[in-house]
Amino acid sequence: MPNAADRRFMRLAIALGRRGLGQVWPNPAVGCVIVRDGRILARGWTQPGGRPHAEAMALAACDARGATAYVSLEPCAHHGRTPPCSDALIGAGVIRVVTALTDPDPRVSGRGHARLRAAGLEVHEGVEASAARDANAGFLLRLEAGRPWLTLKLALTLDGRIATAGGESRWITGPEARRAVHALRARHDAVLVGAGTARADDPDLRVRDLGIARQPVRVVASRKMDLDPNGQLGRTARANPVWMLYGDAQDVPEGWTQTGARLIGCPEQDGTLEPRAMMATLAREGLTRVLCEGGGALGAGLIGAGLVDELVIFGAGKLIGADGRAGLGPLGLDRLADAPKFALCRVQPAGDDICQIWRRR
Repeated sequence: MPNAADRRFMRLAIALGRRGLGQVWPNPAVGCVIVRDGRILARGWTQPGGRPHAEAMALAACDARGATAYVSLEPCAHHGRTPPCSDALIGAGVIRVVTALTDPDPRVSGRGHARLRAAGLEVHEGVEASAARDANAGFLLRLEAGRPWLTLKLALTLDGRIATAGGESRWITGPEARRAVHALRARHDAVLVGAGTARADDPDLRVRDLGIARQPVRVVASRKMDLDPNGQLGRTARANPVWMLYGDAQDVPEGWTQTGARLIGCPEQDGTLEPRAMMATLAREGLTRVLCEGGGALGAGLIGAGLVDELVIFGAGKLIGADGRAGLGPLGLDRLADAPKFALCRVQPAGDDICQIWRRR
């Protein structure tokens, strides 16, 4: 039976796996720890681009004969670009495998565990399962619900404004909060903005100064694609990916076809892109974690559709007043009881600002 040491080593494996968030899609971010006689022999996690897998990284760094492998997700059992990790563990002489979750990918889905047991290995499942589900929530949502994990980021004044009446928003928050946003981008597969934000801010949306191997995909939801292709996103689309989501009933402007951006049609509803269809489209393209950075109408649409899993709110000690632009567009609520509900997870400082993290109830 799993013991306290098993739980401790599994928590380490899950923490190692988190290092891959934003870097490994469409694969899961998995961690692996190889232990013999209570001593850690090697550690590994899924590498950028999804290969090598965590188990392969750890096994390559040690002699694993007679050892226990702690893996935050069931080892794969299918041949893809690499051989199955379940076979690698068997071949390395591991005698015991402890996992946190069964992989819902239909190519695995229990086959990895079965292969290990058939080879005579001792297998324990479900150790620290809740923490593992949280770490790979996006991968699991994509397979189980057909959509990515969605984080909505807002930078607000004390009175809930994102810009002055004239549209000035640089900068609501200070440099420490802005750096924290770059770290947030690095942990997501894609950064999503609406057409209004793209027009008003001409954003770059890339991660700066963190030395990551794989930049997030920059996604713009623009039903009419009425954006300047010579802006920052259009000019840099060949260097780092840009995906434009547009209404599938609209004509595609010729300027955007020459930028290198990927143009993806989505269904329309009531004069805007249908939120659930947008998220389903991104999931089909392999994305597991999406960070939405605005604007207010897009954020309201995603919240209203019940698609926002996490709110990250950076609050600044400033006041703009009622003539400023609200952080969210209309939600069409008549009763307070119908308001979307989120539970506070933690509050932390970000220089002179604060960061609040809320999860959907």
